[in-house]
Amino acid sequence: MSEPIQWTAQAEAKLKEIPFFVRPFARKKIEAYAQENGLSPITIEIYEQAKQKFNKNFN
Repeated sequence: MSEPIQWTAQAEAKLKEIPFFVRPFARKKIEAYAQENGLSPITIEIYEQAKQKFNKNFN
């Protein structure tokens, strides 16, 4: 089993701005993005990159 992905405090704080009912989905998508790109820990920059990618997919 793999270790949980680490998040910086700033990225965690940004995640908490997302409505609670979609937060688990958002966390999984951001963590998957980070894993696919070999990025760790998840920083505010990685959070924003993932957000931009997913916003493109939903717009």
